Amino acid sequence: MSTSARRSLAVAVLLLALGAAALWASSRATWVRVVSSDGLGEPRAESLLGATWAAATTPLALVLIAAIAATFAVRGRWTVLVAAVVVLVAVAAAIPAVTLLVTTVDVGRAAALAELPDRAEVLSARASRWPAALAVLGSLLALVGAVTIARAAGSTRGLSSRYDAPAVRRERAEHASETSASAAAAERPGKSGDTGDVSERAFWDALDAGRDPTAPDATGTDRTPER
Repeated sequence: MSTSARRSLAVAVLLLALGAAALWASSRATWVRVVSSDGLGEPRAESLLGATWAAATTPLALVLIAAIAATFAVRGRWTVLVAAVVVLVAVAAAIPAVTLLVTTVDVGRAAALAELPDRAEVLSARASRWPAALAVLGSLLALVGAVTIARAAGSTRGLSSRYDAPAVRRERAEHASETSASAAAAERPGKSGDTGDVSERAFWDALDAGRDPTAPDATGTDRTPER
C-alpha cells in the first residue's frame, strides 16, 4: 500500500470515527420535549431522545464502526462496496435530523412516542435543534469519509500480505516464479543457463514456500534474482 493510500485510509477512518461519535452523542440527547395534560393533574413534560425520535441513529453509528473494521479488511471492489454502504448510512441518518430542522414537530408522532394516554392533550412539542444538527454533522463526516474510501480503493490492498495464510503465500510464490521463468524463456528462447528476470520479492516468496529459488526449472532457467 502506497503512502498516499495509507494517508487517505487514515483520514477516512478518522472521519468515520468522528461521524459515529456524533451520531451516538446525538442519539443520547433530547430531540423533542413534549408537555401534556390529562386534565387530572399538573401538566407533564416528556423528553424524547434521539434514539427514540430517530430510532435508527444508534444502529447507524454502530454500522459506521463496523465500516472502519471493514475498511482495513477488504480490498479492491469490496472497498467501493464499503464506501457505498457508508453513503447509505449517512443519508439514512440525515433524513430525520434534516426533517426536524426544517419542519415543525409532528404533534401526533410526539404523543405516540411519548406513550401518552388517550385522554392526554399535547400542550406543546418543541424541538431541540442542536442534537439534530449534530446528527447532520455526523452524516456529513461519514459522507466525506465514504468519498475518501472510494478514492483510495484503487491503491488500497487491505492488510499486509505478511498476514496471509501460508497456503495463499505459497500459491503467490509459485505463480510469481512461474510467471518470471516464462517471461525469461520468452525473451531468450533457446538459451539455457541464462539468469531469469526474477524479482527480489519472488525470490523471498519462493523461500517462504519451501522451494529452492536457485534451482533451474523445466526450461533450464536459473531462478537466482539478478543483483
